[in-house]
Amino acid sequence: MNEELSTFLYYYHNGVSTHAYEFLGCHPENRDGVDGFVFRVWAPNAQGVSVVGDFNYWNGDDLYMNKISHGVWEAWTPNAHAGQAYKYLIHHWNGRRVHKMDPVGFRSCKAPDTSSIICGPDDFQWHDSQWMEDQAKLPPLESPINIYEMHLGSWRRTWDGNRYLSYAEMAEQLPGYLKDMGYTHVEMMPLSEYPYDPSWGYQVSNYYSPTSRYGSPDELKMLIDNLHQAGIGVILDWVPAHFPKDEYGLYEFDGGCTYEYQDPMMNEHAEWTTRIFDWGRPEVRSFLISNAVYWIEKFHVDGIRVDAVSSMLYLDYARSNFRPNRYGGRENLEAIDFLRDLNKACFNCRKGIITCAEESTAFPMVTRPDYMGGLGFLLKWNMGWMNDTLKYMKDDPVYRKYKHNQITFSMTYAFSENFILPLSHDEVVHLKGSLLNKMPGDYFWKFAGARLLRGYQMAHPGKKLCFMGAELGQFTEWNFNKDIDWTVLDFEMHQKINLFYKELNHFYKEHSELWADDLSWNGYQWIQPDDGDSSVLAFRRIDPKKGKELICVLSFTPVCRDDYRLGLPKEGTYEPVFCSDDWRYGGTNQLPHEVKSEPVGYREYAHSGLFRIPPMSITFYARKPERKGRKKAEQTEE
Repeated sequence: MNEELSTFLYYYHNGVSTHAYEFLGCHPENRDGVDGFVFRVWAPNAQGVSVVGDFNYWNGDDLYMNKISHGVWEAWTPNAHAGQAYKYLIHHWNGRRVHKMDPVGFRSCKAPDTSSIICGPDDFQWHDSQWMEDQAKLPPLESPINIYEMHLGSWRRTWDGNRYLSYAEMAEQLPGYLKDMGYTHVEMMPLSEYPYDPSWGYQVSNYYSPTSRYGSPDELKMLIDNLHQAGIGVILDWVPAHFPKDEYGLYEFDGGCTYEYQDPMMNEHAEWTTRIFDWGRPEVRSFLISNAVYWIEKFHVDGIRVDAVSSMLYLDYARSNFRPNRYGGRENLEAIDFLRDLNKACFNCRKGIITCAEESTAFPMVTRPDYMGGLGFLLKWNMGWMNDTLKYMKDDPVYRKYKHNQITFSMTYAFSENFILPLSHDEVVHLKGSLLNKMPGDYFWKFAGARLLRGYQMAHPGKKLCFMGAELGQFTEWNFNKDIDWTVLDFEMHQKINLFYKELNHFYKEHSELWADDLSWNGYQWIQPDDGDSSVLAFRRIDPKKGKELICVLSFTPVCRDDYRLGLPKEGTYEPVFCSDDWRYGGTNQLPHEVKSEPVGYREYAHSGLFRIPPMSITFYARKPERKGRKKAEQTEE
């Protein structure tokens, strides 16, 4: 055994390997001047392992593997070639033999074939060096982040709807669309190979293999490469919480509980009928952390969104009975340690990496560093904001005055974590209705409500995420079996809300007041928080470094309000720079006017002004710069 392999095995078995994929799986390897492929797999409970595939006619007695360490098996053959299918034949202690896909297989056959595919050397030529350099210089938390969440299989399909677009076809269409629409990032629902379409990718069978549904790994790299060249970052949905119970997969891989907990009280999600990773087992930690690093380094993704973090953090999650931790608590200490190590490994890959947690409880310090006792994520989905806001927006406006706290409560904890504000896929499926159809009222007011919802999201502190289809104003909820409803763009109101999304997205990117300081009260100040009777909100968004700010005024009722007094931070004239009620966006066109400050006190403000507030709208105001020489002229006259 060479020194390099010995070092790998040491780190792997101690749970600190971040590049397990460089040795496990199938790799080209020259031995004694002969080209061939080496296979390595971890199967500690196996009595024996052999490699079967196209190269040996799937003969289980042809290529036996040798055990080279604690449960790691190895075999080399000159007969294998890139593109051939293979599996491992695991010999159980009871004499049973089971075919398994390669846990570190880099490519998979198309379903229903569950075999892995031998890959040759990685010779893909990237063209995104400028993007990588630029991102390393930009702190994500001080940058605009406006994410387009999408499911690749249902974004667009062929004209007859019978086929997914391939990675290569999406590489021609998706980057230009996202750039034109003004998004900064795209978040792709899980792309690791998965067996069951209705799982949307959240039940992963092969973590290292991009799903073959849309093409080859190199074609996915081309898609990401093109997105980067268009200025779009890529975040990948990643699922380390659980895996399905398919016999060919990780489930009881070598006849025993290998990747999952051995304890029957801990190893299964009853709700999802899936198995739970044993995050305390060193080899499992190495496997998962290396996988996150693999996607960042080999596919140049700019971040990961970790799914179902809450299910990992609590021993009693979806359980009536559980075994407390060593301190008597309900927290899964092994999962906590794993998540901390995961985040550190991701950030060590390169600067500018984003890690997001889908965490739906109030677990403390999810986005604080581990030395402070936190989990170390960069961002956390703000599920509370999403739930409260959607509840409020679904109510008839006549009743909103009784529930004003639902739209303001999020500011009591807005800076407790580094938040993303999601309007995610989970809220537009399973008979929950599309965002547009959640809005009360007739056809016209549904569109007004949808524009207001998106506008409020963009004005509120926190990074932004919205699921595909919302920008079209589609009435139908998401269906993974078909593409989003592009046909609605044949109709005027849908064209107008699409224009609204586009121009608001660009407005967000161009105004640092909306993103430069999402993390503290320095970037936000209330003007009008508590007028529940009128259902009006007003606040300031501030870029402290540049000394710039916007006044955001929102009305959640279909009533135009004239001469509504609001405080102003400075003397001067404030002009509306963006309004959702513009006729171009489908509004009533009862547009706001410039507001001249008056020396009339309003709350803590020495100045105030009289505003026209359009119905069911958001308006952004900016203070007009003073004309050069004005003050000098006034002083001369005096």
